[in-house]
Amino acid sequence: MRLAPALAALAFAVALAPAPAARADTPLPDDQKAKVEAVLKQEGFTKWSEIELDDGMIEVDDAYDAAGKKFDLKLDPKTLAIVKRKND
Repeated sequence: MRLAPALAALAFAVALAPAPAARADTPLPDDQKAKVEAVLKQEGFTKWSEIELDDGMIEVDDAYDAAGKKFDLKLDPKTLAIVKRKND
């Protein structure tokens, strides 16, 4: 049977196909953004530069706490819990 070479060619073509583009950063709807901002204030952050959805997580860039320390944050989109803090 000559099916094996055809399958090998198909597998090779699939392997060379470009991967789907990563999802771009998406702004949050105003109502969800307001909820995130309320959580940030409750956690002691006083200002931040950008809130967006990226790769399934809410990202907050340049969030400053009351002591003036800057963080990049990731929040769970379902619970709005801060799951990662990266100090800059």
